[in-house]
Amino acid sequence: MPASRLLMDRELSQALDGVPMTPNGAFDLTNLAATRAAFRAQAEAAAEHEPDDPAVTVEEHRIGREDGPDVPVRLLRPATARGPLPVMLWFHGGGQVLGFAAQDDPWLKRLCSRLGCAVAVVDYRLAPETPAPGAAEDGFTAYRWLVREAEALGLDGARIGIAGQSGGGGIAAATVLLVRDRGGAAPLFQSLTYPMLDDRNRSASSHEITDIGIWDRSTNLLAWQAILGDRTGTDDVSPYAAPSRAEDLSALPPTFIAVGDLDCFRDEDLDYATRLRAHGVPVELHLYPGAYHAFDLFAPESRLATTFQQTWLNYLARRFQDTSAP
Repeated sequence: MPASRLLMDRELSQALDGVPMTPNGAFDLTNLAATRAAFRAQAEAAAEHEPDDPAVTVEEHRIGREDGPDVPVRLLRPATARGPLPVMLWFHGGGQVLGFAAQDDPWLKRLCSRLGCAVAVVDYRLAPETPAPGAAEDGFTAYRWLVREAEALGLDGARIGIAGQSGGGGIAAATVLLVRDRGGAAPLFQSLTYPMLDDRNRSASSHEITDIGIWDRSTNLLAWQAILGDRTGTDDVSPYAAPSRAEDLSALPPTFIAVGDLDCFRDEDLDYATRLRAHGVPVELHLYPGAYHAFDLFAPESRLATTFQQTWLNYLARRFQDTSAP
């Protein structure tokens, strides 16, 4: 039995037994087209089992720009909540090579209802068709649009947070760096759930997590190769492509970071949190023992996942309700 299995939380291990595996794991990036199709089909099938929620409305927007294609944004909001609403700019997971904006609708709608907030989901361009930092540029365009159009959209321009999961967590972090470096209104917070931050893959956890089959070293190497091509691991990588490359992490918003102990991103996430704090940024950090990458998605009813979900919701509620909270 792989060593990682011996350390894995029992509920999460049982959930993993039910995940369809190919020889290259659940995320087979050696056949990207087929994996994208399977990923979409699985997400759409899961959404069909969710009851319609008339309490949350969905709007589709396209943000035009002069130097590139339009950026699609999917805006979810509570139907009866009075504005102006706080809003979370969200970047979906998928290693920056998989996924689409509507994939997280079921649980993002529940979040909207529970927190009384809006969620703007960026349908950012994927690699390898669009190499980094194209996705972060999409994020910056969407954030600038939210700030500019907040009043017209019934949103609170002073309460916009930026958040993402996995590959989307890396894009969220890169977007926050772009906002800081290009000027403009700072986001209320950045929330990074097991974010993909470092293309160099040199950390201990990157070398340790090789046999789980969810998202481990081999998958991550393939993803970064798609995102950066020959630049991967070289000096020719900007922080807007791999946020761990940023030397200056000062003047960034309060940050939430969560990651599992059996995630190949563990050490790069812990390092990012440590360096943020060293630069004076308030950080709330959570490390979940026995948890692999995306544990909350594969085992949403597990005790670890429900603990994480409640902790995260509490953080978002605190930030949205009290802009002076650390």
